[in-house]
Amino acid sequence: MATRQWHEGHSSPVLCVGAAGGPQGLLASGSEGGEVTVWTQEGTVLSRVTLPGGEDCTSLVFSPASPAHLYVSHGETVSVLDPRNLKAVVKEFPGAGEEEINSMAVNEDGSFLAAADDSGAVRILDLAEGKVCRTLRRHTNICSSVAFRPKRPNNLVSAGLDMQVILWSQQKTRPLWTLNLQEVAEEEDGHEQNAGQLFNPPLAHCVSVASCGNIIACAAEDGRLHLMRVGSGSKLEQHGLFKAHSQGASQAHFLGFLSHPYWLATGGNDGQVALWDVSRSPVVAPEGNAKSGAPAAHHRKVKGRAKAKQMSKGKTKASPQGQATKEEVEGEPQKEEEEELGATGNTDQLSNTDEVPKSGPRLRFNHGDKVNWVCPALLKGEPSLVVADQSSSLTVYSLSAM
Repeated sequence: MATRQWHEGHSSPVLCVGAAGGPQGLLASGSEGGEVTVWTQEGTVLSRVTLPGGEDCTSLVFSPASPAHLYVSHGETVSVLDPRNLKAVVKEFPGAGEEEINSMAVNEDGSFLAAADDSGAVRILDLAEGKVCRTLRRHTNICSSVAFRPKRPNNLVSAGLDMQVILWSQQKTRPLWTLNLQEVAEEEDGHEQNAGQLFNPPLAHCVSVASCGNIIACAAEDGRLHLMRVGSGSKLEQHGLFKAHSQGASQAHFLGFLSHPYWLATGGNDGQVALWDVSRSPVVAPEGNAKSGAPAAHHRKVKGRAKAKQMSKGKTKASPQGQATKEEVEGEPQKEEEEELGATGNTDQLSNTDEVPKSGPRLRFNHGDKVNWVCPALLKGEPSLVVADQSSSLTVYSLSAM
């Protein structure tokens, strides 16, 4: 499996990477200090620009509907660039985030952009109107990641350092459901904790949705990957988790160009990059197709109303008093949390622990440095993972063995 380096694109650590679709699709990367670089699929620098203000480029994404539109977040601003000509910013959305933006996503038809920021809010931009049309509030700490559901352009999922994963509909004034990863971790680890053992909190760092639109993955600080299946009526039907990294899992991305849509690429603070086949997980394949030898599942109640403890480790912040029990959508009155689960109800859900086969990932790369970003991409027809770390270079791992 060939591994290669892409150099000379940045002068500071690369924080994010994105890939446009199509056989001739470009790639882009953003780094500290506001540098944005566009690459060819061969790894040649096509163009480069430093955005005004010098703020870090924390996220970038190509529009699925128009690859000529590249959205880059820096500070509270989203800038629109033409990747074929970076000489000037095409358009700016100042104040797209209430605080620094950590993650962005554009829905399939290119009509809306979601931005997750340090305030815990998810703001929805109507790209045709050029303005924020809705602000979704429920996270009580930094919102670290957001993703739209494929085939459902008005649904999106967010995750935050309050250890919550939330499914939203733009048409509703409250979340469709909330999964508290801390409750899951406490149930799974309670009997395993030794006296004096330090608990590693499951801060949620990254969410991804498979191309079917129904399977969600979330990478957490305790090194686990959480899988969720969304059923009819947008209910949370099943949840499972497995240990993927020995330190915090920072990245999780489904790949849409391999043999099926349930290949999952992950990266972690342990310097490992891995490729997992979760297609026969009980969460993904509930109709008796789970691999033999998987541990027996047990029932647990998915609770959306528990208040997460505030964490002082890493990039966390204290939430305003009272915010843990109320959510607000911009332009809508606040409502009490007693109906939080809305369409899903507060029902028993099936949870599976360590459901991925004991053989582990199908591929694992010892990257050796803390992973900032993992970007799946087809490079001249070769399935690949483009990895950003603490350096100014990118590393490309070939998946051709698959």
